[in-house]
Amino acid sequence: MNFRSLQIEMSGPVAIVTLSRPERRNAIDETTVEEIGRFFECPPREARVAVLKGEGQHFCAGLDLEEHARLQRTPVQFMRMCQRWHWAFDQMQFGGLPIIGALQGAVVGGGLELAAACHTRVADTSTFFALPEGQRAIFTGGGATVRVGRIIGPGRMVDMMLAARTYNAERALQLGLCHEVVSSGLSVVRAMEIAEAAAKQAPLSNYAMVTAISRINDMSTTDGLFTESLMAGMVQSGPEVAAGLAEFLQKKSRRLESTQQNTPV
Repeated sequence: MNFRSLQIEMSGPVAIVTLSRPERRNAIDETTVEEIGRFFECPPREARVAVLKGEGQHFCAGLDLEEHARLQRTPVQFMRMCQRWHWAFDQMQFGGLPIIGALQGAVVGGGLELAAACHTRVADTSTFFALPEGQRAIFTGGGATVRVGRIIGPGRMVDMMLAARTYNAERALQLGLCHEVVSSGLSVVRAMEIAEAAAKQAPLSNYAMVTAISRINDMSTTDGLFTESLMAGMVQSGPEVAAGLAEFLQKKSRRLESTQQNTPV
């Protein structure tokens, strides 16, 4: 696949996806949305995990307002554009490929919506989070009311927008907008460490984690528990299960033998 707004490289089983519009602080235009959706809809077969990052000092500054002003979209056209964002970010959240977001600088507006579609988010100390749509006389359209609202709660999201709050990395960690904070410039390094470790896990188990948990959260308790049992049964049948259990039992057996040998008679 040839991309204009993304750079793709493989590091073993890890696909490194870079938003490549640094002159626009990696703002998302129509091309970027389509390329994100296309890549995560059909990632390379050898990819077991992906790391998503931004080129330059910022992860993503959100909607490309220059393009938005130039196109002068009608309400229907803007609604359809929002639906393309929903489609693209759904490919990320529910596509089955674990995605580790490496965040720095601006994670703002649509950039926060993009980050919220990642399964694990590592921020460095330069990262700041905001939803400034109200200040720009627009409204969120890339899924924030669902993804961000569920992370921090609808009341706090309303406050975040109404009071024009900007959260630093530490506050974002407290709220769940990111899962880890590292020193400035190290988010990609840490994201790669997580990705490489996750890539060693059974693909079917990873698939269950990133596709089932969010969906189960949308269900009633009864439906969720039933779906969990179905997913557990499917994962249990995976080819890696027997090898994993055998390795665990061998380690346990060695520990038991060592304990017995060191026990005084």
